[in-house]
Amino acid sequence: MDVKRLYVDTTTTLIAMEDEVDRLVAAWRRERPDLDVEPLEVLSRVSRLARHLDRARRLAFSEHGLEPWEFDVLTALRRAGTPYQLSPGQLLTQTLVTSGTMTNRIDRLAKKGLVERLPDPSDRRGVLVRLTAEGRDRADQALAGLLDQERAILAELTRAQRGELAGLLRQLTAPFDNIPG
Repeated sequence: MDVKRLYVDTTTTLIAMEDEVDRLVAAWRRERPDLDVEPLEVLSRVSRLARHLDRARRLAFSEHGLEPWEFDVLTALRRAGTPYQLSPGQLLTQTLVTSGTMTNRIDRLAKKGLVERLPDPSDRRGVLVRLTAEGRDRADQALAGLLDQERAILAELTRAQRGELAGLLRQLTAPFDNIPG
């Protein structure tokens, strides 16, 4: 399969660059000077970056024959550590999908030989989903590909800038990630 990789051109200088958000903010300031459009300067860039990240993820995963949802399930199992297994309920919590969707995903991954269902020794009616050796290899390879893509996207930032950005984004996401229930 011939897949094009996403690369960020690191020969440009960010200081002199104008992006699409600069243009849309300028247009809104011209058209609606009565509104404070400052939030657009941050959140429109986050939204646009999310779309670019989604493209990079899809490219990285497709190189290893995976869809993004497959990567999410396989890596949830991989992160669980040896023996790389979780209950369907634990997978639901980590991937934020419905139980019907998760059942379908487990079925499809099992059919591809990437996971297997095992009886849960602590619950006669329950099952555990375990990563197969093939599933583990695919998850590991796709993760390495994803990290290559993400390094390219972040290449313009210094280590200190990446740390600062991570901290600022954490401040914005933590309240959403810690809502009870």
